[in-house]
Parts: sequence; structure tokens; C-alpha cells
Amino acid sequence: MNDNSPTPAKRMEPQPDPLLDSSADSDEPAFSWMSDSTSSDADSKGPSKNVDTAGSESVQQPESRADRKAAEAAVEPAAEPNAQPFSEPLPTSALQVRPPQEEVERRNAQRESAANAKPLAPRVMQVLLAVFYPVILLVLAVRAVTSPLFLWTEYNRPGFPGDGYGFSTDDRMTYGSYTVDYLSNWSGPRYLGELVNRSGDKLFKDGEVSHMADVKLVILSTFGAGALLVLFSIIAIAYLRRRSTGGVRRGLFAGSILTLVIILGLGALAVLGWQQFFTEFHRIFFASGSWTFALEDTLIRLFPGQFWIDAGIVIAGLVLLTALVTLILTWPTRRRRGLTADEPAPAPAEAT
Repeated sequence: MNDNSPTPAKRMEPQPDPLLDSSADSDEPAFSWMSDSTSSDADSKGPSKNVDTAGSESVQQPESRADRKAAEAAVEPAAEPNAQPFSEPLPTSALQVRPPQEEVERRNAQRESAANAKPLAPRVMQVLLAVFYPVILLVLAVRAVTSPLFLWTEYNRPGFPGDGYGFSTDDRMTYGSYTVDYLSNWSGPRYLGELVNRSGDKLFKDGEVSHMADVKLVILSTFGAGALLVLFSIIAIAYLRRRSTGGVRRGLFAGSILTLVIILGLGALAVLGWQQFFTEFHRIFFASGSWTFALEDTLIRLFPGQFWIDAGIVIAGLVLLTALVTLILTWPTRRRRGLTADEPAPAPAEAT
């Protein structure tokens, strides 16, 4: 390169940005502009004092957090050595207060009694089942007696008194079957009123037909009530099987005991005075004078006094036998109560 060669252009040096140049920064804190106008620019290592309008000295808050904590600790008075720290009670602190022991025992007793109490509905169903059971057995026994089978057995059994006015056993069976059928069918009084004997005369008098119409009303009402009780008993049994363990057994057990009491009581009255018992029974259901007839009337010839005695014995025997079988089958043994051989039976509750 010689002296005549062109001189290269001078390279422009980069100029520092005055906004980024920190050489001219002072040592003033960045947030000193937020301090009070009365504060001095002196040393910030210790707290400076300001004089307020009242003339008293106040300590200026230090700049750093550690200094502020130290200043607060210096200002706070020394705590007493045995002083307990104050704590505000929680809103639910009243629930932690224990009631008196008597109140606790009373509440526990009420809670235990409510847990051990049995629902009312199963008990009601058991009582209804026990009450319905003897009535159902009586109705079924009466239905068994008002049948041609019992009529045939009665007329053909040895020792049954014959008719002193000319009815043979075959006549009794024929005419008696009409009478029994009338009690269970839906025919009117003409069913018996138009019957004639071999000589062509009316078989039954008007008074006899009227009484049989009354008997039919009582019999059909009894059978209808028995059917309703059977339906209610089935509903009670279905309910107890689902809601009460052993409820059906307890209901039938109580019903069998009630049945035995009723049958034994009625049987004792009948044995002590059959005629009086028979008369009072008819007075309950029939008007006075409508059920008494002469010995030559057809009803008396078909159904003499011995017939009703035998019918009463059969009814009582059927009910008594069924009640005894039910009592045995529902007897509360340990196995049926769900107790093991080593487990003691629960003690009866004491009356309070």
C-alpha cells in the first residue's frame, strides 16, 4: 500500500445508549422516591428519627424486612413468663362442652331403646293373624259339616235314630241333600218350597222354608267373612315372611292357643247343658219362635237332635285337632328361635 492509495473510510464506533449507560447512575436506592420528603439522605443502616407535629420522636420503619422485624421486637413489651397465649374460640367450640353424666345416660338409654324397639306393623299383623285363625278354623269346620259327605256318614252310622214317620235312609239322604245344597247355592226359597214328597204333598211348610232362608243368609255371610279372613291372613303371612323373622310362627302359635281356649270353653258349656247351649245359639242368629217346629215336620225328621250333637262334636274335634297340630308345629323351640345349644335364652324385660 503506498501513499497514493485511497484511505479507507473511517469505521463508525458504536455509541452507547444513554438509557442503558449505568456509569452515571448514583448510589441512591431505587425506591428512595417513595420515602417521606422529611427523611434525610444519610446513612440507611440504622433507623432515622422524625419529629411529628406533636413534637415527639417516632421511629422510622427500616428499609429491609429483617430490620422491620427487629424494630417491632424492640418496640413490643416483654411477655410475662407464665402468660398463656390468647386464642379465639372456634364457632363450634360449644359442641365440645360435655353435658352432665345424667343427661348422657338418659340419651344413651333412649338411643338403645329406639334401636331395640320393634316396628309396630309386624306386631299388628301377628295379632290379626292370631285373632283370625280360630274364626277361620270354625268356618272351615262348619263347611265340612254342611256337605253331603257328612250327611251320608251320619245317616249310615250305627246308632243314628231312625224316622218314626216313614222316611227311609234313602229318603233322608235325598231330601237332606236338597236342604244342604240350598244352603250353599244362590237359589231362592222356591228351591225348597216347591219340593214334594212321594204322595205329592209339599215337603216343607212355609215356616220351614222361611227358617231355612234365614239359615242360608247366616251361612253365606259366615262363608263370605271366612273367605275375607283367609285373604287377610294370606296378606299378613306374606308381609310377616318379608318383614319379621319368625312372625308367622308366633302369630299361628298365639292363634292356636286362642283357638284351644275358645273350643274348650264352648265345649264345656255344651257338655254342661246342651239344650240350653243350643237354644242360646239360635237366639243369637234367629228371631224368637221362627226356629221351633213339631216332631212331624220335615226338618225335625231329617235333622233330629242327635244330628246336631254329632255335628257339634265333629266341628269341635276338627278345630281342636287342627289347633293342636298347629301348636306343635309352631312351638318355640331353641332351634326355631335361632338359639344354639350353648347360647342362653334372652331374659324377659323388666317392667319400668
